[in-house]
Amino acid sequence: MAKNYTTHSYWNGILNASLCKFFILRALCDGPAHGYEIIRRVARLTDNFCVPTQGTIYPVLREFQQCGCVTCSPEVVNGRTRKVYTVTPKGRDAYKAGQEVWEKGLCCVKQVVAEKE
Repeated sequence: MAKNYTTHSYWNGILNASLCKFFILRALCDGPAHGYEIIRRVARLTDNFCVPTQGTIYPVLREFQQCGCVTCSPEVVNGRTRKVYTVTPKGRDAYKAGQEVWEKGLCCVKQVVAEKE
């Protein structure tokens, strides 16, 4: 099936996919959290523009664990064990690098969007 490049949903999906990792790191910079809390933080930070699903967030968190950007530890709450993720110094450095790149990229996007065809 051909992609419909003329829809807002297509472009929202592309933007969300490219920003998701950045937003997850940003959410973890606010403090340790389990997956559902990270989803809520990202939604709040982006005014519900980006609300990652469980199918999105956990592969990203595993990737961040593998590269040393986050750690994961078990926490028991009401008899249930859940994974709590904590950003590491390397993860904070990764967020700062992403922040610099996105700031520069957003300036370029603003310039292009402001141009008339």
